[in-house]
Amino acid sequence: MEGTAPPAQHWFLIEHPGPWAHYVLADRRLDRAAAVALERWSRTQTGRVLLVRRPGRPVRATDRRWFRVDSRPGHEGVRTGLFTHERELVEVLADPAAGAPSDGPLYLVCTHGRHDTCCAVRGRPLAAALAAEQPDRTWEASHVGACRFAAAMVLLPHGVVMGAVPPAGGPGIAAGYAAGLLPAQGVRGRTALPPAVQAAQHHARIATSAYGIDALVPVDVRDVDGFWHVTFVEPEVTVVLRERRVDTDRPLTCAATRPGWLRVFDLIDVALGTPVPS
Repeated sequence: MEGTAPPAQHWFLIEHPGPWAHYVLADRRLDRAAAVALERWSRTQTGRVLLVRRPGRPVRATDRRWFRVDSRPGHEGVRTGLFTHERELVEVLADPAAGAPSDGPLYLVCTHGRHDTCCAVRGRPLAAALAAEQPDRTWEASHVGACRFAAAMVLLPHGVVMGAVPPAGGPGIAAGYAAGLLPAQGVRGRTALPPAVQAAQHHARIATSAYGIDALVPVDVRDVDGFWHVTFVEPEVTVVLRERRVDTDRPLTCAATRPGWLRVFDLIDVALGTPVPS
């Protein structure tokens, strides 16, 4: 599943108890001015907009919370605030300094059943297990992407996406991330990095045992005749991958009705201690 995290440099999370439409920004129940502003923001910021709610039976409150998350390497951070009417989000989006800094991580679990049933069936037990240990930091979320890897878990602010996370494994992943570490398995990638770099970073972690969240900084990425050469520092390692498309003979998600295809990165070589290209 490495190399499958959706592209996102930034995230905007909107507390919304539901129900959620298949495409949340197209939902007529969402304020149109806010939806237009959110769509524009997502395009200009390489951002991802998600609706979120607390696990369990949603409680409708007068004031709801929003989060703006920066997942760019070296710029990680979260700002948050309250809103009463969704139209207020138009002004929030226009002001990068809106709200207040929020310390500590956020854990999102995709439970968007109207988008794909598998996300709800597999995601809700994971969200419940996380909420039992991290009630103030856990949120159910709308569609994250690549539903075939449900249950999907997102670690913010770094924007690391996990796949096929069992309920029993969620709390340990959350505890490790809070301590600055990622697990050896299940990491789909960091959303601020291109797919090939995500996949290369996965193999570099295995080769170097460098599982720190800020380890393995990409410094050179080259596509050479269909082969990706990705060089990292801290520690120094170069990974060579071959990218190819694989057609499948079956639907890949619960909601799919036709066979799909996969982007696969085959590991060709790992070279440790490679000098950084000049």
